Amino acid sequence: MANKIDTVTARNKLKTRREPYWHRISKGFYIGFRKMSDSSSGTWLLRHRDETGNEVESSLGTLDAYMHHERFDRAVAAAREWFSHASTGDAGAIHQPTTVLDACNAYVKRIQELKGTKPAQDLAARYRRWITQDPIHKIELMKLTRDHMNDFRRRMVAKPVTINKAGDVRERSKDSVNRDLAAVRAALNSAFADGKVNSNFSWSETLKAFKNVAKRRDLYLDREQRRNLIRHAPDDLAAFLRGLSILPLRPGALAALTVADFDQRLSVLKIGKDKGGKDRKIKLPPEIAQLFEMAAANKTATAPLLARADGQAWNKDSWKDPVKNAAKNAALPAETSAYTLRHSVISDLVHGGLDLLTVAQISGTSVAMIEKHYGHLRSDVAAVALAKLVL
Repeated sequence: MANKIDTVTARNKLKTRREPYWHRISKGFYIGFRKMSDSSSGTWLLRHRDETGNEVESSLGTLDAYMHHERFDRAVAAAREWFSHASTGDAGAIHQPTTVLDACNAYVKRIQELKGTKPAQDLAARYRRWITQDPIHKIELMKLTRDHMNDFRRRMVAKPVTINKAGDVRERSKDSVNRDLAAVRAALNSAFADGKVNSNFSWSETLKAFKNVAKRRDLYLDREQRRNLIRHAPDDLAAFLRGLSILPLRPGALAALTVADFDQRLSVLKIGKDKGGKDRKIKLPPEIAQLFEMAAANKTATAPLLARADGQAWNKDSWKDPVKNAAKNAALPAETSAYTLRHSVISDLVHGGLDLLTVAQISGTSVAMIEKHYGHLRSDVAAVALAKLVL
């Protein structure tokens, strides 16, 4: 039986000898491990047959820059990289390495092509915050180790969140960390799929999401509270909040709407690509359609449908503080935000008995997410339905 070299335990059991112990990667290609003494950490080699049929061996060194349990995977990755070059006749050529930042930038371009500008911009913003200024950005994918990724993860978790203009901070939530980890993980996985690196060993475990940290949004504003919030807001913000109070849209998706997105003839509102990833259309009842007709009056097709007083589109930075001020003046909970309105509207739709698939479709999310965060509201609907079965 061949001696194994793929685990630390197996390598420790090997007898010292000059002849390497070989592990077959694919037909004609091997990596080897040479153990010359009991105190030696060993050296790694690769072997294949050239075009003339002669066996060729090359040294990969001790790989002591990596932990003992990482060295086999690193040897395999390095060998496959070398073999891929050898198979095209350019094993001696110098190839441009791909760094973590390169992988992230390439993934932004891919998402731009597949899903559009908004999702790509969201990713780019995350990478600017977590990758561009971090030491991880310049490390080549082929040289990434689990230690690199563990250190990166710790830095991400430890960085506090600034919560106001005074500079006060709070600890980042694990749910928020998960979203940023997912963005980095997606970029690295994309590079792996494209063959930029031959192993995902360094991040497959280290960038896994924290489990059971997603929190249900519990702050709910009833209809009267929403009306009160709108009454205490400036006119331009009031129109924006009214839109969020009657449709289950993400604030960013509502802010991005232009006059051209509203078909007045059919009373259909087209929601462009937002976090949900693709366009969707919502047929509006006459009462809601009338509000958007008024908002679109005397505006060009490219103008924001619900604009600020200066004619510019709303964004997170422009609505955040005014919403807080309106909530304070309306004596609403301090944690009230624009997103609270989306949560409240979805809660009303679910509690009102609308099927979850339809709620998910018009909200731009999945049925699984609706079930996870709002499924508990179906209990009352179920109780009413069961009561009707009484003979």
